[in-house]
Amino acid sequence: MSNIAISAAGSQLGALVRRAAHGRETIALTDHGHVAALLVSPQLLEDLEDSLAILQYELREARGERGGRASMAVVRAMLEAGGDERDTSLSSSPTR
Repeated sequence: MSNIAISAAGSQLGALVRRAAHGRETIALTDHGHVAALLVSPQLLEDLEDSLAILQYELREARGERGGRASMAVVRAMLEAGGDERDTSLSSSPTR
């Protein structure tokens, strides 16, 4: 992760955004030495959100909380991650 002061980022904003978007580099914008914001690629954020959704689903399953359904995004992410072998109990019915 690269750090850059907010005061210096203004003149470099276009280049910083391109580095984050295309290079999948996380760039921390700092204010008086403290991280104030992060520039991340949309794909990285989507991947993190998918991973979080899968982990939340698996935690509910482990706790025996079977009241809800997995969203299409969660199911797609689980399949892409090979998660279909971990849990074959997903059904098409709203409640299990």
